[in-house]
Amino acid sequence: MTFLLTPEVRRYVDREPCLPGVDPVRWPDIASVPTARLRGLIARALVERAVHNLPLRIVQPDGDTLGAGTSSDPLLRLHRPRDFFRRVGTSGLIGFGESYMAHDWDVDDLTDVLTVFARRLSLLVPPTLQRLRRAATLHQPTSDRPVRGNARRNIARHYDLSDDLFETFLDPTLTYSSALFASTPDGRPITENGTLNGTLKEAQHRKVDRLLEQTGVRPDSDVLEIGTGWGELALRAAARGARVTSITLSEHQRKLALERAATAGLSDRIRIDLCDYRDVCGTYDVVLSVEMIEAVGYEYWPTYFQILDACVRPGGRVGLQAITMPHDRMLATRDTFTWIQKYIFPGGFLPSMTAIEIAAGRTSLHIVDRRAFGSHYAETLRLWRAAFESDPARIERTGFDSVFRRMWSFYLAYSEAGFRSGYLDVQQVIFEKPEMR
Repeated sequence: MTFLLTPEVRRYVDREPCLPGVDPVRWPDIASVPTARLRGLIARALVERAVHNLPLRIVQPDGDTLGAGTSSDPLLRLHRPRDFFRRVGTSGLIGFGESYMAHDWDVDDLTDVLTVFARRLSLLVPPTLQRLRRAATLHQPTSDRPVRGNARRNIARHYDLSDDLFETFLDPTLTYSSALFASTPDGRPITENGTLNGTLKEAQHRKVDRLLEQTGVRPDSDVLEIGTGWGELALRAAARGARVTSITLSEHQRKLALERAATAGLSDRIRIDLCDYRDVCGTYDVVLSVEMIEAVGYEYWPTYFQILDACVRPGGRVGLQAITMPHDRMLATRDTFTWIQKYIFPGGFLPSMTAIEIAAGRTSLHIVDRRAFGSHYAETLRLWRAAFESDPARIERTGFDSVFRRMWSFYLAYSEAGFRSGYLDVQQVIFEKPEMR
C-alpha cells in the first residue's frame, strides 16, 4: 500500500503536531501523523476492498463496521480512523504496525487479527498495484544493510537492549529461538485441555539436544557455534564433554554467557569470542548455528555457507536452525523495508528453504536430515508474549515506555501469526561434508 511514496519523498512528508504522551525524539514516526489526506482516502478504499472477504470486522468510533465478518470473527476497533488510514497510506504495512504502537486501534486478541491478515498477505494489495511494488515501496536504509561495518550495530540494537528485558519473557535457559515440544505423530505439539505437554524449558532442551544428537556431538568433539545467544547450546554441548568455540557480536550476550559457563563449571570447555562470522577461522567436527542466518542478509547467504563449509572437517556435520518463508514471497519482498526491519531486526531477512538449498548447493555440504516444526514456534511465541504482557510494571522498571511495550507485543503477536497461518516455518537442517578420498 506504499505505491504513492518513494524513499526520497518520504523524508518530506508533512506531519501534524506530536501526539501527547509520546516521546518525539525516541518515536518520531509514532508521535506525529502524516498530513497525507489523499493517501489516507486511497488507503481507506484499499482496506475496505481488502477486508471485504476476510473473516474480520473493523469497527469505527461511530459504530460503522468495515468487512464482512460475523460476530464470531476477530474484531479490530479503530480509535483514530483518520490517523490509521494516513499512516497506512503513507507507509503501508510499516504504517499499520506504527498505528498500533500509536494506539490508533486495538483488539481483544492481537494474534487472531494478525493471523487473518497473514493468511492472505499476498492478496491484500490488488494485482495492478503489486506490479508497481518494486518502484514504489520503501527500501532498507543503507546504514542497516548487514555489511561488516553495520553488523555489530544491528545486533546491538536488538540483543543488547537489556538482559533484564529478555529475562521478563524467556524461560530460565534464556533461549531466544523456537522450542521443540513433545509431539504428536504428525509433528504438532501435544496438548491436553489446551495445555502443552511439558515446560518451555524442557522443550528448549529438547530442541538443543536434537541438534546435538543429529550432528553427532560427543565427548572430545570440537564444536563451533555461530551465534552464541545467552549460551544455552554451548553449555549443553560442553556438558557432553565437547570443546566449544562460540562467536557473537553482542557484548551483553557474551558477558552473560561467560558468567553462566563459569557458574556451571564449564569455563575450561567454552570459549566465546566477539567475532563476525566472516572472520572465523579453524576447522571443527561440528558447526552449529541457531536462527542466525536470518541476520545475514540474502546477498551474503553464499558467503555464510562457504564459511560453514570451510569450518567443518571432512566427515563432519553442520546443524542449522532457520526461520523460513515461501520462496515466491522471499523473492517478492527481498528488496523492501518492513516494520520488523525498522523496529525489531535491522538488516534482517528470512530465507526460503529453496534459497538455503541453492546456497548450500554451491558448497560440498549436502542435506542428511531435515525437520520442520513451525507450529512449535507459534506455541513458543504465545508463551513469550503471555509472559511479557503479564507484568507491565516490571517492563517499565527496566526503562521501556508504553510505546515500546505495544511495539514488542505487536512483534511477538505478528511473529506468532506468521507461524499459525503457515506463512512462516522453522526448520532444523543437518548437512554433512563428505570424507576426503
